[in-house]
Amino acid sequence: MKSASNYNRYTFGLGTIGRDMVYALVSMYLMFYLTDILNLPNSILWWVNFVLLAGRIFDALNDPIMGVIVDNTSSRFGKFKPWIAIGALLSGISTILLFTDFGISGLGYVVLFAVFYLLWEITYTANDISYWSMLPSLSMDQKEREKIGAVAKICANVGLFTVVAGIVPITTALGNVYGSMKTAYTVFASALAIIMCVCQSITIFGVREQKGVFRNESITTLKGMVKAIFYNDQLLYTSISMSLFMIGYMTTTNFGLYFFKYAYGDEGMYSIFAVILGISQIAALSVFPLFSKRFNRKKLYAAATAMVVLGYLIFFFSPMKMLFIGTSGILIFIGEAFIQLLMLMFLADTVEYGQWKLGKRNDSVTFSLQPFINKMGGAIASGIVGTTVIISGINEATSAAEVTPEGLFMMKSAMLILPLIFILCGYLLYRSKFRIDESLYKQILDDLQRRGEVSLQKAEHEN
Repeated sequence: MKSASNYNRYTFGLGTIGRDMVYALVSMYLMFYLTDILNLPNSILWWVNFVLLAGRIFDALNDPIMGVIVDNTSSRFGKFKPWIAIGALLSGISTILLFTDFGISGLGYVVLFAVFYLLWEITYTANDISYWSMLPSLSMDQKEREKIGAVAKICANVGLFTVVAGIVPITTALGNVYGSMKTAYTVFASALAIIMCVCQSITIFGVREQKGVFRNESITTLKGMVKAIFYNDQLLYTSISMSLFMIGYMTTTNFGLYFFKYAYGDEGMYSIFAVILGISQIAALSVFPLFSKRFNRKKLYAAATAMVVLGYLIFFFSPMKMLFIGTSGILIFIGEAFIQLLMLMFLADTVEYGQWKLGKRNDSVTFSLQPFINKMGGAIASGIVGTTVIISGINEATSAAEVTPEGLFMMKSAMLILPLIFILCGYLLYRSKFRIDESLYKQILDDLQRRGEVSLQKAEHEN
């Protein structure tokens, strides 16, 4: 049974490489594509910025409904895999459309962009919720979940940092081949969409779900959805804490290319910096299970947050030298790697907590809050970035020399000070409100076993 557990770790994890490539492209570089590739004027960029913010908020509010749909799905392929497949295919197509120049300008472009962006949000959500909500059903052992989550997060970061490191050299090379940076981005987006579908096929055909472990649940209604979310206090605290963290994390990462182009003055150094950070974050995720054997989650979260705080402070006050910037970046991303994985585990544990407290298991409704959190974080981060590049004068600049010292200070503050405040607030909320530790989780499983809602013996046999 051990081999089956190992098999799931890798077939589940490998599936997210392409997903996170696509997500990185849209969440981190769509704004750069609009400002520096399509060169949208400020008058149109304000409208697009509003569409991004409104679209993410609207779709985020629909995420729990998608969770209900997945939870209520019953098919020969299970409830997760059909939506993983549909979401991967359609979000891949909409990604290509977002990064295609159809020669339309003015308000016509805003309308077309709004349609494509909303399509991407909805279809990526279908994939995202069904993919991650499968995780708790693969094991009920906290340590095994950490191993599955660590492999998945490593693969996610491989996908993310491949795009971060490769976007400048690859699109530049494609631009030279096709004679157009607009075409280069379309080709790049198309390649990532194909990789996404291939990687998701590994999960769809490879993952073996546990059978007979969980009690068959009744249909989840909209009223039941509201109860599953708002009556699960630990889920709510985890979600708010994750949201604050993601706002900070995504604001910083979304500023990355702007920082190296306009503050550091060497856009090409961004790829090198990204490779260093990617290796650091993947290494941190690889050793996480070793640290989790010696330290509890509360201590790990405290240590990770301390590293992030130190990294942000060094980054903000450092001169424009890669030694200082690189050191601070490594501290930030190692700490954030630990926090991201811990947050995923906190969220997974609230599935059993909700079942224990409310009498019903809602994997997908619970995990629908993860894309909700990512979108809300991305929406606010995008709003911060979009507003900053307009007000600071960066959007109308063609080189670092055209940005004023005041504009650069505004960008650094929005990139480093605001995120640090958000991340610290998320940590303080966790420390004061989250209470699912190892002993409480064991008590929850024992109670669920006595109530006949789970079979721990079958779960151990499957693992």
